[in-house]
Amino acid sequence: MGYIVIASVSTNVEPIYIGIKEFPTEKIILLYSDDLYNEAEKIRKDLIKFKIPVIIKPIKGQVWEELFRLVSEIASYEKGNKIIVNVGSGDSTAKCALLSAAFVNGLKAFDVVDDTPMLLPVLKFSYYKLLTDKKLSILKILEEQKDCCSSLADLSEKTKMSLPLLSYHINGTLKTDGLKQLGLIEVKEENGKLLIMLNMLGKLLVKGYVNTK
Repeated sequence: MGYIVIASVSTNVEPIYIGIKEFPTEKIILLYSDDLYNEAEKIRKDLIKFKIPVIIKPIKGQVWEELFRLVSEIASYEKGNKIIVNVGSGDSTAKCALLSAAFVNGLKAFDVVDDTPMLLPVLKFSYYKLLTDKKLSILKILEEQKDCCSSLADLSEKTKMSLPLLSYHINGTLKTDGLKQLGLIEVKEENGKLLIMLNMLGKLLVKGYVNTK
């Protein structure tokens, strides 16, 4: 069985064709911005000659958030198939976003350097598997309620968790990583108050997760 290849469209399309030569391809999913729709259509029509199905999906809105959402969505409905992400065909922003999205979803990824495909190190498991329901509920509260949270007590009230349980999920233990160790939240003091907030990865992760449910 071949790979389901995810790639973004830019003016540099050669890495898409190089990837096909290197990795047996069952289907390609192209992610394109509005100004590159015609380019995506050209690639789709061209690959019909090779009997490779091509699905094109628009990137709507903020690139980082959309690519996280789309990759997470694809990983969900293509579960059980071999998926690989080709970051070589994207511009610098898309390349970074796609690699990060592959990382948190535990997907293989490769770049194309000097016309040579190069596999990139990615987690062998989905980052989402590290998120228990309790941890996810904390992230969702921090995302949905922008005025939260100026203290652990405030967050405890919002999540309806006891302070010890909340501290466990935020700070972790020697054996279990908390949200801080996972790099999803920031905790800092400001004017004598403890501020708890999502960082960029935390925001992208929770939005991607919610959209796959």
